[in-house]
Amino acid sequence: MDGRAARLLIVDDSASDVLLLETILAEDGYGNIVSITDPRESVAVFRAFSPDLILLDLHMPHMNGLDVIDRLRAEMGSQFVPILVLTADISTEAKARALSMGAKDFVTKPFDSVEVRLRIKNLLETRFLYRELREHNEQLEQKISDRTMQLEIAKIEILERLALTAELRDDETGEHTQRVGRVCALLSQALGLREENVELIRRASPLHDLGKIATPDSILLKPGKLSADEWMVMKRHTEVGARLLSNSIAMTLQLAQAIALTHHERWDGSGYLGLGGSDIPMCGRIVAVTDVFDALTHHRPYKEAWPVDQAIDEIAAQRGKQFEPRIVDAFLEVHRQHDLLAPKEMPNYTVVDLSEATSVVAEADILREAAPT
Repeated sequence: MDGRAARLLIVDDSASDVLLLETILAEDGYGNIVSITDPRESVAVFRAFSPDLILLDLHMPHMNGLDVIDRLRAEMGSQFVPILVLTADISTEAKARALSMGAKDFVTKPFDSVEVRLRIKNLLETRFLYRELREHNEQLEQKISDRTMQLEIAKIEILERLALTAELRDDETGEHTQRVGRVCALLSQALGLREENVELIRRASPLHDLGKIATPDSILLKPGKLSADEWMVMKRHTEVGARLLSNSIAMTLQLAQAIALTHHERWDGSGYLGLGGSDIPMCGRIVAVTDVFDALTHHRPYKEAWPVDQAIDEIAAQRGKQFEPRIVDAFLEVHRQHDLLAPKEMPNYTVVDLSEATSVVAEADILREAAPT
């Protein structure tokens, strides 16, 4: 930027000093100058004029220069607007006070025109370099934000495709994972979890059956009842899924590991691992209800789809047995408000920054004691 186009504000109660400064500045090509002789007007003029540099007298009636600096710094916020102090008082104490309050340089009275021009030129160069640096940093921050968003979207897509991989063998539509994720999010909202936790549950819950990729088709797709040995193989999908998702630094995958391991636990302690009550992480308790409802209401090789009303009655009947009572109550309320079989009736979710989600998850208790060994 051409320094001659800079906006200069002069605050000096001496009309003769103001005139002299205006003359010096005009001779040097500066044409965008506002001058005031009453320091009480300085804040209002600053707001209206937005100067690039302030030339400020230190000793004035009604309000001294230090008081003006104090008020102007509050107006500037994070802006860098240099203040050039005009004073005949060149004592060390006066300089120290002005500098400590934000002044950047001094010009002594009576003025030396060469000194005035050079100090103004140097301060304006600093002002514009600072502004360029700030604009550059803002551009970098925007690029980083855009790239972070792209990476976050890519992570979500990878998770969705990973969940789909586990489901395609026994759910050709791939809609089971969508429904589970959607209903878990709705259920989490009904339970009062924070937005960050709702989003974590929505992303992580579709991976609950990832371990099924290690289950043989002869067992996974068997139309009849499983034998005792086959049932033991089937049950291992929770541990396999947890191992596949283990040791991740990503909060979503840590949560998915807990869900994979515990979504077949029962409130009464008769589940796969024998966990019961609050020993089951909340994420596992939420997915347990949602997964059973979806399995009941859709065709499987070993059963036909149940009517929704019959499935709802079964969920209610398992209140306090297979499922936590509070979660069943919330689920029934969600059922009254939403079509739980519609995979595309999704809430309008946006990408949420989950980089600080660890403390949020702990607060919501959705990962507490999540990975028993």
